[in-house]
Amino acid sequence: MKPTVEHALIGTLREHGLTLALAESCTGGMVAMRVTSVPGASDVFLGGVVCYANAVKRDMLGVPQEMLDQHGAVSAPCAKAMAEGVRERLGADIAVSVTGIAGPGGGTPQKPVGLVFIGVSTPSGTRVDRHLFLGDRPSIRQHAADAALAAATSFDNI
Repeated sequence: MKPTVEHALIGTLREHGLTLALAESCTGGMVAMRVTSVPGASDVFLGGVVCYANAVKRDMLGVPQEMLDQHGAVSAPCAKAMAEGVRERLGADIAVSVTGIAGPGGGTPQKPVGLVFIGVSTPSGTRVDRHLFLGDRPSIRQHAADAALAAATSFDNI
């Protein structure tokens, strides 16, 4: 049986002696659920914040209110701030954030349903990837969780 991306992630983190933290919005804890499904995940996974409401992004992760007002919660700047905030607050080596619009409502022409930003923060910097996933709410959330796990495995230069 081929190992899952979450198994590979836990193995890679363990091999390098690194820790992981998560900040999830539209995935609502799906990424953390998949990470913790791997035996031994407690060796490397510190925890996560399901920050569905903007107030939680602001108060728990330190996302500036001005950023939320100017760019919105579904934006590259917000994903960056979420990843950096959870990495700092949980003391992790690597942090991943997910924020997006899973639908079926809530989309606009500028920010359509399926738009997802994934941030990866390490001591050497933070990057954000923009995705546009197609499908219904469950499939968009699944695609976002898959992409977040894949992004977590692609850290560089810690």
